[in-house]
Amino acid sequence: MLYHSSPAAVVDGTLYTLLGFSVVTWTLIIYKTWQFWKNSSWNKRFDSAFWNANSLSEAEAFPDSSFKGPQARIAKKGLAWLTESRLPSSKSLKYRGTTSDLLEHALLTQMQQEERSMESGLTILASIGSTAPFVGLFGTVLGIMHAMHEITASGSTSLDVVAGPIGDALVATAIGIAVAVPAVLAYNFFLRRVKVQRSALENFVVSFMHAALSSDPH
Repeated sequence: MLYHSSPAAVVDGTLYTLLGFSVVTWTLIIYKTWQFWKNSSWNKRFDSAFWNANSLSEAEAFPDSSFKGPQARIAKKGLAWLTESRLPSSKSLKYRGTTSDLLEHALLTQMQQEERSMESGLTILASIGSTAPFVGLFGTVLGIMHAMHEITASGSTSLDVVAGPIGDALVATAIGIAVAVPAVLAYNFFLRRVKVQRSALENFVVSFMHAALSSDPH
């Protein structure tokens, strides 16, 4: 039973759990910050090069090193689909339908993959932000239960006997809140960045389709 276990073990277990949450939170914050910065940088670089090309054929001839970032991968998917659609094998069911619908489907499929990549880890941040305070509260409640048990066993209600164990137990709640706050703030920040980059990708898909369909004889 938790009630009969060591008070130090209960509080320490809670603190180690919160420490693990904190490590995961800051690891995700650092990684997602790098990921969004990298994607934004690559998107700007590719966007400038792609729309300065004279034709889709010229853009398709870009070196592989140019196709980095979400926009570049979406464009690569679209260019590959246009090339495949002109081959004899394009008579298969995979290519049945209007060019605009099929091209849009290919581009949106790749865009959804990019969105999943951007959203990865956000669920963990949200979960830590919502559960960390309760984990801390759990440690506090058990700590106070043990403190009350010790007070009853000692038969003394002096401040020295009561304050120490209860003060140690309350530390768990404070740490739980301290762990939750960065997780919640980071989640909201990165969710906003996902929406901004998703909007940019949607605009790119529309622009790519206009460019492709205006130069495609199909």
